[in-house]
Amino acid sequence: MKHFNIYCLFLTALLLAGCTTKNDNYSSGLYYEASKGGDAVLPVEAGDSFEEFADNPFVSAAEQPQSTFSVDADGASYAYMRRCLQASRAGMPSRDAVRIEEFINYFTFDYPDPNQGEDVAINGEIGACPWNAEHRLMRLGIKGRTVADEDMPTANFVFMIDVSGSMSSDDKLDLLKSGLIELVSHLRSDDRVAIVTYASGENLLLPSTPCSEAETIINRINRLEAQGATSGSKALEMAYEQAKANYIEGGNNRIIIGTDGDWNVGVTSTEGLLEIVESRAKEGIYMSVCGFGMGNLNDAMMERVSNAGNGTYSYIDSKDEMMKVFCHERSKMLAVASDAKVQITFNPAVVAKYRLIGYENRVMKNEDFENDSKDAGEIGAGQTITALYEIVPALSDNTLPEGWDKNAQVAAFDFRYKRMLGEESLPLHININEWVGSGSENLNFAAGVAAYGMLLRESEYAGDATLNMAYSLVESNSTYDPHGYRKQLLTLIDEVIERK
Repeated sequence: MKHFNIYCLFLTALLLAGCTTKNDNYSSGLYYEASKGGDAVLPVEAGDSFEEFADNPFVSAAEQPQSTFSVDADGASYAYMRRCLQASRAGMPSRDAVRIEEFINYFTFDYPDPNQGEDVAINGEIGACPWNAEHRLMRLGIKGRTVADEDMPTANFVFMIDVSGSMSSDDKLDLLKSGLIELVSHLRSDDRVAIVTYASGENLLLPSTPCSEAETIINRINRLEAQGATSGSKALEMAYEQAKANYIEGGNNRIIIGTDGDWNVGVTSTEGLLEIVESRAKEGIYMSVCGFGMGNLNDAMMERVSNAGNGTYSYIDSKDEMMKVFCHERSKMLAVASDAKVQITFNPAVVAKYRLIGYENRVMKNEDFENDSKDAGEIGAGQTITALYEIVPALSDNTLPEGWDKNAQVAAFDFRYKRMLGEESLPLHININEWVGSGSENLNFAAGVAAYGMLLRESEYAGDATLNMAYSLVESNSTYDPHGYRKQLLTLIDEVIERK
């Protein structure tokens, strides 16, 4: 009986792995230590690793009027938070698992499409800051052009599949297989798929095959089983070789990786993997990294590798998320804008200080904005990107300077992107002039998500934010809600409220 009780405790620990326990003060209650490679920070009480970061601080607009960052189209952090809340009523995500920009960009916003012949449209506004009545909130909106299914370029996909023993569970390899089969079912007959697997070694399971032979591709996926250690570095090289050998000029050339990130054989450090990816980043091959499971999820590695590999990072925690990534939003796997960067220039006459909310690991040097050799983020077809700045007004009563011209700019919003990797970047520009007003549904919904994220991170910048405030902002600004994802967020906020 004693051994049985120990075994039960062990299973319970596995179930809670990756989540922290909330104490009475709503603290994560975790201590952190550096991982062996120095790449990430590992929660001692869990097996999942995340990169440690501090919130962006307020910056003086007089001293540093410009702020520059790379876009982030990922949504992995939000899905991981949901998994923690749903895995156990005792579980909470650790603060470094919460990347607020990924919470916001998990959702699609109601932004206008680009004009005919253009790839990206940008917009912006300034409204009230819900958690600090003396501050203002600026929203930046970006949307990639929508591409109809029939207009999609031919795909050259390489599925790089982790079949190591750590993937042997329903929420890992089985879920990944169902997602890849769903994706194949939506591909056209002239699209191509290759399959590279890796465990103790790498294997070209299926050379590049046209989807006119979809049954063959699906049969190979169905036969996948998990066993062995995890050696992914050589498989990554093999996947790039397959993508390059079957490269389609003007096509959608992409490696789709499915893994829990637990690479423990071969090149295992994040820096070593980055060397492989960065050496291939200019070959016109994109990357989608899909993370699975809890207990040994190497989030830090997967996020950094996807950033360096012209890619996006998703965390797939359920069948619903699998359908979101591989079916409902599969058009996002086509990049319509590459190396996308934002630069904001604030007017010190109006703005005393500003703070970029989130994007901590995407901040760039101002001089890198026009440097086309600097890597930045990708935007998928029909995808929206949102960013928020909290603004401290230059005047204490939150008004504009006397004699202010309503057409003068509060901030200049500059944006650069490439249509294809390796090309020269194209500029976009708008002025943001608004100051008075409470803000649109887009701004207020984003504010609700940001407030929720700041509370989960226990951010020093959360001000007067409360979970009830976040709930109210989300609930009253969800008129636009494709697939019901905003409504689902309300249930998650409710879950956290109940735990308090």
